[in-house]
Amino acid sequence: MSDKFKNSTLEAWSGRFSEPVNELVKRYTASVGFDYKLAEYDIQGSIAHAEMMSAQQIISDEELQGIKEGLSQIKTEIQSGDFKWSVDYEDVHLNIEYRLTELIGDAGKKLHTARSRNDQVATDMRLYVRDQIDLAIKLIYQFQTNLLNLADLHTRTVMPGLTHLQVAQPITFAHHLMAYFEMTKRDVERLKDLNKRVNQLPLGSGALAGTTFSIDRLHVAKALGFNGVCENSLDAVSDRDFAIEYCMVAALLMTHLSRLSEELILWMSPQFNFIEIADRFCTGSSMMPQKKNPDVPELVRGKTGRVNGHVVALLTLMKGQPLAYNKDNQEDKEPLFDTAQTVHDTLVVFADMLTGISVNKDSMYAATTKGFATATDMADHLVRKGLPFRGAHEVVAKAVKSASQKKCDISDLSIKELKLICPLIDEKMISLLSPEKALESRNHIGGTGSSAVKAAISNGRKWINS
Repeated sequence: MSDKFKNSTLEAWSGRFSEPVNELVKRYTASVGFDYKLAEYDIQGSIAHAEMMSAQQIISDEELQGIKEGLSQIKTEIQSGDFKWSVDYEDVHLNIEYRLTELIGDAGKKLHTARSRNDQVATDMRLYVRDQIDLAIKLIYQFQTNLLNLADLHTRTVMPGLTHLQVAQPITFAHHLMAYFEMTKRDVERLKDLNKRVNQLPLGSGALAGTTFSIDRLHVAKALGFNGVCENSLDAVSDRDFAIEYCMVAALLMTHLSRLSEELILWMSPQFNFIEIADRFCTGSSMMPQKKNPDVPELVRGKTGRVNGHVVALLTLMKGQPLAYNKDNQEDKEPLFDTAQTVHDTLVVFADMLTGISVNKDSMYAATTKGFATATDMADHLVRKGLPFRGAHEVVAKAVKSASQKKCDISDLSIKELKLICPLIDEKMISLLSPEKALESRNHIGGTGSSAVKAAISNGRKWINS
C-alpha cells in the first residue's frame, strides 16, 4: 500500500460494533487503494446531491455553500496530490466525507443524508464509464482517421487477398485496411448504444429501498447530465450490467485491433515483406543483432486476452449474487479500470503506429502473381460465354492443375493447351487475367476496385465528421 494511504481510527458504522476491525481485515476489505480513481466523480455527484437537498430544504443554503466550498478544496488537494488517503476510511466516499467534515464541521456530516454508499458508488461508476465511452469514441475516430489516410495512399496498391492464409483473389491494400474501418465503425456504434443504458441515474435509490426524505431525483439527473433515473432501487444499487457491457464492447474492439496486429506481424516478417513498421514502435534482441521485433502489435494481441479475461471475471463476479448490493461488487472496479486504461493506451499507440507504416508495393504485387489469384475471374469470363458456373469452376480447376504441374501461371500456358481444356478459352480472355484488370472489374459498392475504395474512404471521412 502506498504511503499516501495513512492510518486513522474512525469508521462511519462503528456504533454498532463492540470491537475494532482486525488490521488484516481492514486492509483486505478496503477499496481506497483503487477506487480513489472515482474521486472527482464522487465530488461531482455529491455537489449535485447537495444542491438538490438545498432546493428541497433538507439542508440550508449556508450548509450547501459550505459543502461546495469544502468539496472544491478537496478536489484541489486531490489534483495536487496533497490529499491524505486512509485505509481506515475504507473507500473513496468516506475519505472525502471525513475530510469534508474536518474542513466545514457538522455540515459535512449532513451530506450523506438521503443516500447510501450503494447508490453513491453506482452513480460514480456510471459517470466514469460514461466518460470512458466518450474518450474511447474520440480515440477510435483518431485511429480511423489515420487508417483512412494510409488507405488513401494505396487505392491502387495491389496485394493478395487471402482465405485460409492462401492466395485467393487480388485486392488493394486500401480495401484491406477499410475492412478494419468497418469493424471499428461498429465498435463506435456499440459504444453509443451502450451509453443509453449507462446514462441512467442510480442516486436516490438509497441502500436498496429508496429514502424517506422528499428528494427530487430528476433534479440530480439533470444536473449530472443523465437522460433519466433507474426505475427500481434494488436493481439500481446492484446492477453492474453497464460495466460488464462496456468491457464486452472493449473486448470486441480489442479483438479487432488484435486481428490487425496479427496481420501487421505477418506482413512485417521477411517471408511476406509487405510492410515496415517505424523503429520507434519496435525493439531489438539482446542476443540476435539482426532482429527487429514488432512489439507493439504483439502486445496489442496479448492485451486483448487480458481484456477478455476481465469480461469473464465480471460475469463470474455477478453470476451468483442475490439482490441487492453485496461486498463482492467491490471487485468490479479493478477489471473495469484496467480495461479502460488498456483501451485508451492501445488506441493511442495504434493510431500513432499507423503513421509509421511504409508499404513494399513490389513485394505485395509479386505475392499476388503467385497462387493463381485471378482464377475466379477466368471462371467469370467463361460464364459470360455461356458456361454454367459449376462447369466453369471445373474448367479453371483443370487449368490450375496443369499450370501447377508446369510450375507456371495460367496465363503462361499456350492457347492450344487451354483450348484442349475448354474450347471457349481465347487470347482475349487470358489478357484480362492481370491483377489490375481483376481489381478494376470490381468497382461496385463494397468492392476492391479503386473507385469503389476511394468512395468508401470519402464516406468514412464523412461518417467521422457527422
